[in-house]
Amino acid sequence: MDHLPKILITGVNGQVGFELQRSLAPLGQLIPVSRSQLDLADVSAVTALLDKLQPDVIVNPAAYTAVDKAESDQATAHAVNVAAPAAMAQWVKDNNALIVHYSTDYVFDGEKTQAYIEEDGVNPQSVYGATKQQGEAAITDITNRHIILRTSWVFGAYGHNFLKTMLRLAAEREALSIVNDQIGAPTSAALIADVTAHIVRDYLAFGEEFIDECTGIFHLATDGETSWHGYAQYVITLAEQAGMKLKIRATDVKGIPSSDYPTPAKRPANSRLNTEKLKTVFDLQLPKWQDGVSHAFAMIHNQK
Repeated sequence: MDHLPKILITGVNGQVGFELQRSLAPLGQLIPVSRSQLDLADVSAVTALLDKLQPDVIVNPAAYTAVDKAESDQATAHAVNVAAPAAMAQWVKDNNALIVHYSTDYVFDGEKTQAYIEEDGVNPQSVYGATKQQGEAAITDITNRHIILRTSWVFGAYGHNFLKTMLRLAAEREALSIVNDQIGAPTSAALIADVTAHIVRDYLAFGEEFIDECTGIFHLATDGETSWHGYAQYVITLAEQAGMKLKIRATDVKGIPSSDYPTPAKRPANSRLNTEKLKTVFDLQLPKWQDGVSHAFAMIHNQK
């Protein structure tokens, strides 16, 4: 490109949006926008802002992610997760830009016994999952100028997530029961942001050659797998080793079936994502899930 590329990042107050501001900073002129600056539920506002800013790359981590609330707030979930990405995709097509969009393991029903590959049939079991899948379909129907990264069990040192909740509960409660029949790979927002930067750098370097050869849907998750129960035990073990004051030990955390913890929205029992396509196309290695959890824990603990 003969100018400094403009990279628009939505949802900058979210976990991934926060990390993207760090990882994408060396690649161009960042345009970070928060929910207060851009309401994705207002599609006309999305297009108007894009027309005004003229970004070369749109990176869109913003989404309606309140999984249970979406069951009773379908209109807003659809506007944010389907209509807004569709508007971005249309703008990208009309202006020869690129959109990097994020999706979720919730597009699958969780019934498969192996890790899901990108070509597996989708069958979302919740409004959240359905709107994320419809958002994927809208983008892919409109333009090939897209990268869609499906990920799972996102956490980070910044924002609200399972890791932080477990640390808080372990300090407050003498008994803790965590679901043990849902399997996945905790994936850090920092890793998602770093992989995104790797991909965006390739696009900025290779342009239309990248569009012809590298676009599509990819699975992005860490290596390995665990249950929510195993995840909780690992986090609390880290806290024990760091000398934190806790009311419960990792070995005392009880594992329970998801049927004992009913929620408005159904969660996939199997959230494992096969990442071979991503690693092959972009020449990447992905760390074990424990590495990212340990790193985020250290950051959180050192902030105290």
